[in-house]
Amino acid sequence: MQSFPMAPNSAAPAASAPPATAYATAVLCWLLSAGVYIAAKWAGPEMPPWALCFWRLALACAILLPIVHRHHGDMLALLRSRAVEVILIGAIGLTLCQGMIYTGLKYTDATTAGIIMALSPVMTMVLARIVLGEPLGLWKALGAVLALVGMAVIVARGDLGALLRLQLSVGELWIVGSALCWGLYTVLLRRAKFGIELLPLVVLLLGAGALAALPFYLGELYAGQRSALHADGIWALAYVAGPGGALMYYLYNRSVETLGAGRASMLLYLQTVFVAILAYLILGESLHDYDMTGAAFIVAGLVLANAIKPRRAPEAAAAK
Repeated sequence: MQSFPMAPNSAAPAASAPPATAYATAVLCWLLSAGVYIAAKWAGPEMPPWALCFWRLALACAILLPIVHRHHGDMLALLRSRAVEVILIGAIGLTLCQGMIYTGLKYTDATTAGIIMALSPVMTMVLARIVLGEPLGLWKALGAVLALVGMAVIVARGDLGALLRLQLSVGELWIVGSALCWGLYTVLLRRAKFGIELLPLVVLLLGAGALAALPFYLGELYAGQRSALHADGIWALAYVAGPGGALMYYLYNRSVETLGAGRASMLLYLQTVFVAILAYLILGESLHDYDMTGAAFIVAGLVLANAIKPRRAPEAAAAK
């Protein structure tokens, strides 16, 4: 999440079988990411959503900035030449994505939010077709349809007639918007090809996201929505900025280096499982029937879109 790690520009898979520690690093990354949903839900009564968004991004950027000191020259050069692109992509993928999640969590539970966010890879495929012209294919298209059906089931809370009556859950719609922003962010980042290493790029995007979140935060203050942090809120903010922010992004960068971008990104689906487990243990949430039904459609869609590969034409296979 979003609390999501950054999607890499590109990274080649590791040449040999990755060690078990590489997978452990990736699993820990997604566990920390799942914890952000819990912390955001926990801090909700004490901290408005855009305040949480701004401070998480700003503090995570401040923590990681000294770690990438050797890349400061490249980062400054990128800002001089393409600052508008960096700010725009950071605003979509970090500011809007996270702010929408935190807003949605005011109205829905963390478990449902985690399931809906599993839609983001499917949305990325569809947006890649629209923005980049990447082929979608029959199985990916069918997978996208199944996943969208699952989303509709969850948003309508099992009452599909509510879709026709437009009686939809506000919280779930915010989370769907967040998943859409994440998919668009991933596609735009892929197209941008900024050409610097992943972790320094993450730091730049965190700073850009914080800058873009500042007007929303100031708007909350102007409207009288101020933080009233007590112990719960302080611990939650410390978590989303530290272990669930800076450390999570750092671990994701390490997992991409050792596993390759494809393997590291596929493990994202662990986040949904971890969110459900943590929400049950810490928040006392339980899965609803519509969550289970919607999740089944989403998983089926992901399998169709990712596991089933189209057959190559005989000429193409022979040429290879």
